[in-house]
Amino acid sequence: MKVLMLNGSPRKNGNTALALCEMEKIFLAEGVEVETVQVGSLPVRGCVACKGCRSTGKCVFGDIVNDIAKKLEEADGMVVASPVYYAAANSTLTACLDRLFYSTHFDKTMKVGASVAVARRGGTTATFDQLNKYFTISGMPVASGQYWNNLHGNAPGEAAEDAEGLQCMRTLARNMTFLMKSIALGREAFGLPEKEEKVQTGFIRS
Repeated sequence: MKVLMLNGSPRKNGNTALALCEMEKIFLAEGVEVETVQVGSLPVRGCVACKGCRSTGKCVFGDIVNDIAKKLEEADGMVVASPVYYAAANSTLTACLDRLFYSTHFDKTMKVGASVAVARRGGTTATFDQLNKYFTISGMPVASGQYWNNLHGNAPGEAAEDAEGLQCMRTLARNMTFLMKSIALGREAFGLPEKEEKVQTGFIRS
């Protein structure tokens, strides 16, 4: 089992990193390999809708997004964590995820996804919902914990005092591990769900 974790904070050792570290402890104890990529501090540009990826299966911009794509293809699960900026995820992380999920052609079905939002006070559930949409459009089951996957803290390290939030991170990691292992067993016994040819419809008719 392998989990890819994306830290959407520009601060390497901030509260978002603290949330991921709490999860990593559980993953490692459960025998799950973990790789964390620091995204929030990188100069990641947004999608320009050139559609070049349709023929190549990768983004035309040769940056960290294509590197992450290779890691995601090999992973059994993905954790995306972000600080909350104006009731939404860090725009750098959003740009990365937009391009990552749009440009990659490999099948993400049954890779397990989990999102984490970290804030001083509010906006976590909006960010949580925003990040989960990348998984649900890709056939990826979303792991849940004992509450919404939120951690609270303002100054660096302050989230260490959020005992409930930290417990949520640990529970999320345990549940995610169980789900990944269960899916692996199911794939071996039954294979992946049957897929129909994709149908796309529009709202405008000529």
